[in-house]
Amino acid sequence: MITPAAILVAIISITIALVGLIVIKPGITVMRVGKILAFLALFIFPVLAVLMGTSEHVQRSKKTQFCLSCHVMEPYGKSLRVDNSEHIPAVHFQNHLVPPESACYTCHTDYTLYGDLNAKLRGLRHVYVYYLGTAPKTIHLYKPYNNRECLHCHLGARSFEEGATHNEEPQRLPNIKTNKLSCMSSGCHEVAHNVDKLNGVTFWKEPSK
Repeated sequence: MITPAAILVAIISITIALVGLIVIKPGITVMRVGKILAFLALFIFPVLAVLMGTSEHVQRSKKTQFCLSCHVMEPYGKSLRVDNSEHIPAVHFQNHLVPPESACYTCHTDYTLYGDLNAKLRGLRHVYVYYLGTAPKTIHLYKPYNNRECLHCHLGARSFEEGATHNEEPQRLPNIKTNKLSCMSSGCHEVAHNVDKLNGVTFWKEPSK
């Protein structure tokens, strides 16, 4: 099976070969075929390479493995394997309530590259800090976690719509749906990654495949 990455490598290789040919034999651009080759090498193929490269890396950046490749994110990856039903990210990851291979992206769809313009600019700042600056010891969300990220999956689910806790008060469920009452509120699902409390906890060992 030919992968997008393989096609991208082929396009880049062909582009380099054509540019090399034009540099070695610039006289071929006098002919019509040479002009076509020059147009392909200098304009069409580079644009294709940029578009395909961008698409490939955007898809790759949605992977959990990519998110956890940064040293500062290692504790967050570790927290996904906490053996405690109160740890919401761990429960979702271990029980495949979110796709394990894209768990981070599934629950943080508005983050950096995938959010609005301001989020994308923050993403560029992350790149700068990672390579040229100093990452903070404690990572905080830029804004409170929005229930929208939970409702992507839970809205309409019977366990959510008919849950006793969600319907304990007449306005509780509507307030959750409109983000007036956070899912992360105390007494609900307030235990998230808790990376500062991972020492001494029990971790789930994923069975070998």
